[in-house]
Amino acid sequence: MSRLGAALLVAVLAGCASRTPAPVDDRRPPPGAAKPAVAQVPAPAAPRAARPEAYVVKRGDTLYSIALEHGVDFRDLARWNRLEDPSRIRIGQELRVTAPEEKTAAQVGTARTSAEIESRPLEPGVAASPPPAAAADASGMKTSPRALRLPYSEQNLALLSRGEIRPEPARPEPARPAPLAATERPADAIDFIWPAKGRVLAGFSEPRNKGVDIEGKAGDPVVAAASGRVIYVGSGIPGLGKFIVVRHENGFNTVYAHNRENLVKMDQTLTRGQKIAELGSTDADTPKLHFQIRKFGTPLDPLKYLPPS
Repeated sequence: MSRLGAALLVAVLAGCASRTPAPVDDRRPPPGAAKPAVAQVPAPAAPRAARPEAYVVKRGDTLYSIALEHGVDFRDLARWNRLEDPSRIRIGQELRVTAPEEKTAAQVGTARTSAEIESRPLEPGVAASPPPAAAADASGMKTSPRALRLPYSEQNLALLSRGEIRPEPARPEPARPAPLAATERPADAIDFIWPAKGRVLAGFSEPRNKGVDIEGKAGDPVVAAASGRVIYVGSGIPGLGKFIVVRHENGFNTVYAHNRENLVKMDQTLTRGQKIAELGSTDADTPKLHFQIRKFGTPLDPLKYLPPS
């Protein structure tokens, strides 16, 4: 072989040896690399069981007084606590005062938010300036800026342009007496009437007096203050004598105590103004009607619910 051929062979072999394979893009994660975290949706928490309301019997309590204080029928109270004899309760005993199936459900709503206000710039070269504040007098009425009327003339126009004419100060109007605030009935009130005719001997004063005492003569009629259903007739609470409890709508109960005679029966449906008892003095030093209005057992001031006498 000639020297020229040998040289060409060596050059070809050198070129083949210098070639390298094409790079490979390996996108596999390196060994031991952490895997991307996956968002975990927490499991909903189990609802917490609400403990039913309970009452611990104290000295002097009766099943009827406990029922009255919690705004429930004494028969329901006995049934919820499996009491065969309502008179057999003991001091320290815990009584359920709500129905076993009653549960307080929380109402969940979506909060309302005002829509975002989009602000846009004014036209180029226009600056925003706040309007002049209007002055107000003590009564809240606007007194300025005040309009000024002048006959048109070149002289008046010149004075106004130089600022030499100013409006005279506003004269405040005479103060008007504020109207007397009218007595407003509570929003949840129902249409009660007076259960007896007579002046009020003693007003509401919790906890000493949980109602009002109405003067009367023995035998005067006692009427239902509103339509409802009788849930107690008897004398099971010391200090009230013969009394009646009537259940009304919206969670209201009314109590009529110291009666000479009760004229209604358990579960009897009543209409407003219906005679239910005769006024008396049982467990009282003088003939009178002790009248209570309660909302879910809580005593309320009857004078806020009764019409003006």
